[in-house]
Amino acid sequence: MRPLPTKLDIARNWLPRYTGMPINRFGDYILLTNFSHYVVKFAEQFACDICGEGRPMQASTNGDGLTIVNFGIGSPNAAIIMDLLTARAPKGVLFLGKCGGLKHTTEIGHFILPIAAIRGEGTSDDYFPPEVPALPSFKLHKFVSERIVACGLDYRTGVIYTTNRRVWEHDEAFQQRLREVTAIGIDMETATIFIVGHKNEISRGALLLVSDVPITPDGIKTEESDAMVTRKWSELHLQIGIDAMTHIDRQGEPIRHFKY
Repeated sequence: MRPLPTKLDIARNWLPRYTGMPINRFGDYILLTNFSHYVVKFAEQFACDICGEGRPMQASTNGDGLTIVNFGIGSPNAAIIMDLLTARAPKGVLFLGKCGGLKHTTEIGHFILPIAAIRGEGTSDDYFPPEVPALPSFKLHKFVSERIVACGLDYRTGVIYTTNRRVWEHDEAFQQRLREVTAIGIDMETATIFIVGHKNEISRGALLLVSDVPITPDGIKTEESDAMVTRKWSELHLQIGIDAMTHIDRQGEPIRHFKY
């Protein structure tokens, strides 16, 4: 009987199948996003092709060896891409996502570098027990923070609550839970990316753009408000990610993984 394929066997087959991009075209550093227009803007800026049209994910790699992937929405998709990237074993992954602000001092347009994420999504339970914290790679975040400051910009830090619930704004009990855990923001992917990256020994981080303030009646995201956020801040968000992940290999501290 033929042995079962390994996880790496599956990842090597599925990464090109999901993205339409051969493994050897993926760079050492990866930008992950939920937004197709980030991939389009990236490809326009560097005059490079977009792979994966009509597939679950789209990807593009520039001449500096930086790749961007639109993996879709939600923690299951985040886990899929972080597992499939083991086929390439990138040196670093940075997630460029949006989040809802949960503090009155966190306004639309602010950037957040999460120091940790609360695993409220459930997907990460398939990788580690619940008591294992979802953390970014410190050295990657340290370098990203330096790039933000070098641009003359400010950012927030704090804990992100990651959930599988997309429609929760009406639920007062859930909102009370968010207040109790003192999270600075809420999203659907960050904890999963951190945990699956930890499992797969991939250096990972997240730079989140506050796109709404869902704890206030007038702050819940609408099509119009999200279009405004995209128009005003998405290009800056993408450019910070590009600059950080382009220069980290040349200027950043080496990132080492420790086995336990």
